[in-house]
Amino acid sequence: MTRPRVLLADDHHIVVAGLAALLADDYELVGRAADGRSLLELARQAAADFIVADISMPGLNGIDALHAMRSEGLDVPVVFLTMHTEPAYARRALEAGAAGYVLKHAAPRELLQALRTAAAGGIFISPEIAAEVLGTSGQRPARDPASGLTPRQREILRLLVDGRSAKEIARLLDISHRTVEYHKYQAMETLGVKTNAELIGIALRLRL
Repeated sequence: MTRPRVLLADDHHIVVAGLAALLADDYELVGRAADGRSLLELARQAAADFIVADISMPGLNGIDALHAMRSEGLDVPVVFLTMHTEPAYARRALEAGAAGYVLKHAAPRELLQALRTAAAGGIFISPEIAAEVLGTSGQRPARDPASGLTPRQREILRLLVDGRSAKEIARLLDISHRTVEYHKYQAMETLGVKTNAELIGIALRLRL
């Protein structure tokens, strides 16, 4: 059976070596990058199925490298493995189209879970920071459940109600498929629902 191909990017060689060993049983390593520009170049050439990358790297940081990939039409799922626990970093990464945001001290279990989630088309955020990243404490709004939705989330919900798929919405709004999924994920957290059907149902009830 052909194993999924993974590209690793981190400026610490010992981290890359550890990741390669962790993933060796289930993934084929197709490249190692020590900085953002090398990551971008390898992403163009390696035909990877997944990229695991740090954010803080010399020359070009991981998030800027992801922006460059998406602008070139490279849609390979990128999972960030980082020391940055600040929600702002995670939001920037996910808005750029990342498929996952894993804290380094939480690996390896969460990294493997993030890759499985990315393979299924989803988005993974380390549970330690997920609530802060999504801007929710788990409490439901007392009056208007939709008051916490952003304009972009409302726009995406309207298109979902119209029967548009995530890929169609991405084309219409000129954003990546992963960014659509991120905003949809945030809306589901805000509205307290777990499935697409529930999300569309509440959007209809609230006349969004």
